[in-house]
Amino acid sequence: MKRNVFLLLFLGTALAFGQSVFSVNGLCISAPLKTEVDEFVGFIESELAPGGINTLVLRVDFNYAYESRPELRGDNPLGKEDVKKLVAVCKKYNINLIPQVNLLGHQSWHSSLGKLLEVYPQFDETPTIKLPEKYEWPNDDRLYCKSYCPLHPEVHEVVFDIMDEIVAVFEAKAFHAGMDEVFYLAHPDCPRCQGRNPAKLFADEVNKLNNHLKKTGTALWIWGDRLLDGTDSGIGMWEGSMNNTAAAIDLISKSVVICDWHYEKAIPTPAYFAMKGLRVIACSWKKPEVAKEQVTMMHSFIQNSTPEMAEKYLGVMHTVWSPVDSFLKEYYNPNPETEAKDSQAECLRSMITAVKNINNFTVKNTNHKTPIHKE
Repeated sequence: MKRNVFLLLFLGTALAFGQSVFSVNGLCISAPLKTEVDEFVGFIESELAPGGINTLVLRVDFNYAYESRPELRGDNPLGKEDVKKLVAVCKKYNINLIPQVNLLGHQSWHSSLGKLLEVYPQFDETPTIKLPEKYEWPNDDRLYCKSYCPLHPEVHEVVFDIMDEIVAVFEAKAFHAGMDEVFYLAHPDCPRCQGRNPAKLFADEVNKLNNHLKKTGTALWIWGDRLLDGTDSGIGMWEGSMNNTAAAIDLISKSVVICDWHYEKAIPTPAYFAMKGLRVIACSWKKPEVAKEQVTMMHSFIQNSTPEMAEKYLGVMHTVWSPVDSFLKEYYNPNPETEAKDSQAECLRSMITAVKNINNFTVKNTNHKTPIHKE
């Protein structure tokens, strides 16, 4: 009881000084193109910082001029000076800047290989499955995105180089490895992975990446869908796993941070992750009501949990899955016909407003009520 009272008083004091009831009020979005960096810096200053966003995950992938692996540079990539502009503005406003590079899965998209498999085709988990000229889903190969083989003896030498470099240039305290929607794993055509336990393969890869990052004191973040059973939960094959990776939840390090994305409903799976000892963030996309409900849900979990559980609920994060330029156009020039329905920009605004409302309510009630404590 004493500990609960202390936490309540501490929370009220923190909120009074402008902090949030959540430790993570986040946005995940593609890294800007080289020509968009200055505009994006302005967006951080004028919108994200005043909105209370304290965590920014930038999906960099191969949009950086890697020096350790120059063969993996994308077209017209960000340079070190571009990244330092982003680092400087985030430092100015105490925003935790986290780079993301998709690892394991998402090594192709529709009919195009990603840079890693383009340069190192030997890493492909499914080299016999060719990308079609015209992609359609569903298809006979169950091809969504290709994966690299986590058991290839040379893949981590390459992966660790780009991880180390991107963490260093972003001066990051955390690294997001993606790892969502991994449909190709333990594939029967892979000479190394065939017949193996998909859950153990997935967990081993998570732990391998996490152990490497630990050497520099960097935290690992991943998406959570592969750790949820899509069949028993009814969640399905996208937001959950139907290829037997879900048991990996009991095999991965408890230091890994889970980004739990659900875009149609505020499904209460953060409680499942927290019960498993993992820190978790609820993630929205383009439905404003879902963002509001996730804020309410996460706050309720914190309020109604033991201190040990409450600290696992880190907060909320909005995700943007369109390029930066189109998102900013939508944000600054909203369409009244779509704003109330499916809008990434309105969803972000709704999340920010919902968090602010909870913060204001908590400050008001903490300042005017003294917790009753009975020995």
